[in-house]
Amino acid sequence: MTDTGLAGWMQAMQQRTETALDARLPGLDHSARDLSAAMRYAVLGGGKRVRPLLVFAAGELAKAPWPALDAAACAVELVHAYSLVHDDLPCMDDDVLRRGKPTCHVAHGEATALLAGDALQTLAFDALSAPLDDVPAGRQLQMLQCLARASGAAGMCGGQAIDLASVGQPLEQTELEYMHCLKTGALIRAAVLLGAHAGQADRAMLDALDAYAKRIGLAFQVIDDVLDCEGDAATLGKTAGKDAAHDKPTYVSLMGLGEAKAYARALHADALAALAPFGDRARRLGELADYIVVRSF
Repeated sequence: MTDTGLAGWMQAMQQRTETALDARLPGLDHSARDLSAAMRYAVLGGGKRVRPLLVFAAGELAKAPWPALDAAACAVELVHAYSLVHDDLPCMDDDVLRRGKPTCHVAHGEATALLAGDALQTLAFDALSAPLDDVPAGRQLQMLQCLARASGAAGMCGGQAIDLASVGQPLEQTELEYMHCLKTGALIRAAVLLGAHAGQADRAMLDALDAYAKRIGLAFQVIDDVLDCEGDAATLGKTAGKDAAHDKPTYVSLMGLGEAKAYARALHADALAALAPFGDRARRLGELADYIVVRSF
């Protein structure tokens, strides 16, 4: 692929992801048309595709084949989309705006939205379990296990459960970080490792990328907390200020706005340090770390 700046590369990878997702999602001629429409509504035409971008950037470093990266990028984005559909339901965060448009349950009804989330989750594992040329079976099994663990009780779902139980409760920084390492960080970490496992990553590369992913996953959440405090719905594409309104513990409420920003910068520096052994070969991962942290300042 012709070398471009970050913006051009991101646009190309985002379009590649959109095309791959469109091909995997059921069409509107499916027998369960309402379900298909809700699935497509929740996934297509929105979002920054940060997790697929991380898959492609790590895969570029690990020299992974494109078809495997397409499958991994789709899988992690489908899990992310299902989590947003479920998080927005009245029984969870009860939100009405996502990616600049009405949430899935507002547009398609609660029952259909619930089923759409379920179907998106299973479609993710369907995408990742299909035969992947040039990826040994052992590596593909590692990829499946990586995504499963990041999505379940030891990852995203577990973090969400802790989050729901923590409303109105003061948390220490270690407790807050543990919650977000599961809720947000686990899937970001999985995205990076999926890209690496799809290629030729050795143990040293996997360890370094894991260190990078843990820091950048935590920084992503810190910045989300900052944006929830400073942003507006038009900019964010979702309801602003909802964490404070729901009395949820955040890095801003724990540290204050200035300290939260400083902490994000420190995490960013640590993430870049983990990439140092790879030099310019990890340029895209470094640029994505910059992009994640400078979204607001």
